[in-house]
Amino acid sequence: MRVLVVEDDALILDGLTVGLRLHGFSPEAVETCADASHALEAGGFDAMVLDLMLPDGSGVDLLRGLRARGDSLPVLMLTARDTLEDRVEGLDAGADDYLGKPFALPEVSARLRALIRRAQGRAENTVSWNGLTLDTARMAGRYRGADVHFARREFGVLAALLDRPGAILGKQQLEEKLYGWQEGIESNTVEVHIHHLRAKLGSGFIQTVRGAGYRLAPEVRHKDAPEVRHKDAPEVRHSEAPET
Repeated sequence: MRVLVVEDDALILDGLTVGLRLHGFSPEAVETCADASHALEAGGFDAMVLDLMLPDGSGVDLLRGLRARGDSLPVLMLTARDTLEDRVEGLDAGADDYLGKPFALPEVSARLRALIRRAQGRAENTVSWNGLTLDTARMAGRYRGADVHFARREFGVLAALLDRPGAILGKQQLEEKLYGWQEGIESNTVEVHIHHLRAKLGSGFIQTVRGAGYRLAPEVRHKDAPEVRHKDAPEVRHSEAPET
């Protein structure tokens, strides 16, 4: 989950960057409205943490511009200005949530997960696919009845694929979900994470599409699963097709 963090206090910015990484996010850190605008133009973010007071302008103005362009990126406003009027102004400008300083990193992480979850149309932190139930809050899951734990970037790859099941994600798309601008990327890093995931989930869980990238294997429906009908629905009998 790639998050843009816009904060001009170096100490807070560093703490947010380190803390969000530990909670499974891939944060990009900028300190000004101008840098934030450039980053937003590039796109690819799942959410934004936005300070209200920045050296070259107001976070509220940046947010209003974002919404005026029709961008629905989830935004958590995080600021020392926490009066009722400030909160109302931020929310009316288009913020999805508002949290005052000082703050606790677990709460920031939980609020971000909630914003991203709602944007994706999910009510819970769990995502299920082909026998795997992934808990995005714990960066862990259960696969065919057994607990499975993932390293941070393994989790990032898996979460990105689960966000768009069936879609092919290229190597560069996955790298953008895992790494910030300042981080060095080894040439085979995505392949290594895919290899580790296949070791934990089976070789067929993630498919390689030659020349394009990776995708989850199609979801399998168990043929022996009982059919569930509404109690008032009429029973429908299907004629058997002749064998050929």
